[in-house]
Amino acid sequence: MKNTVALLTDFGLNDNYVGVVKGVILTINPRVKLIDITHRIKSHKINEAAFVLRTSFSYFPKGMVFLVVVDPGVGSSRAAIAIKTKNYYFLGPDNGVLWPAAEADGIKKMIELNDKRFFLKNISSTFQGRDIFAPVAAHLCGGVYFSHLGKAIERIKKLDFVLPKEKRRFLEGEVIYIDKFGNLVTNIEKSFLQKFLKGKKFRATLAGKKIKTLSGSYVKNRPNEPFFIEGSFGYLEVSLKGESAKNYFKISPGKKTKLIIKKI
Repeated sequence: MKNTVALLTDFGLNDNYVGVVKGVILTINPRVKLIDITHRIKSHKINEAAFVLRTSFSYFPKGMVFLVVVDPGVGSSRAAIAIKTKNYYFLGPDNGVLWPAAEADGIKKMIELNDKRFFLKNISSTFQGRDIFAPVAAHLCGGVYFSHLGKAIERIKKLDFVLPKEKRRFLEGEVIYIDKFGNLVTNIEKSFLQKFLKGKKFRATLAGKKIKTLSGSYVKNRPNEPFFIEGSFGYLEVSLKGESAKNYFKISPGKKTKLIIKKI
């Protein structure tokens, strides 16, 4: 499957950035297949992109090339890197965005992309997704050996998601992602909550409002009563039946918001 590139960016869909990146890849290697994971990552939100990549990559065929461009440090001294893992290839800036997914799959080799033979001729300081990452992805899919794309490196920037904290009768977590429906994805896995509660009931507070229920589906809840539900990626989500939990709790994307769960 090293003929398919999955794209994940914060470019949005209003501008021509995504289309140009695809155009560069296809100009160099017309046989490449392109898949969009999403281009609606909030601008410069590395943690959000890392979470989406971490919860997505394993659902793709082995051998896929993941091209991730969420790069607030573009034009700086940050390196452009590529990672070969047990089953996949990851390309992107060395700002931590690739780390959770690559580490989860098992890192085999890492390189700094510094061989300009595989870049576009003119490199912009503001659009390296087009000038560096896109052509490298195309060449990699075209049969260029991974090790020929740059020099081997031993360390890259790590980004680890914040883990929930257990404090006697309290469990402290936080909202780490908000989906299109307004569901608030937390950093607490359902199994972690169950281990903490040990069969006891709970009362939770988020942004000054209460959550009292852990539900198995959306439809079994009353309107305007927030509840926990295990999301499709195993993390607890705060939701409302047919409504946006984001609006109900007045949560701003990217703002750290604590969740407190107490045994009762």
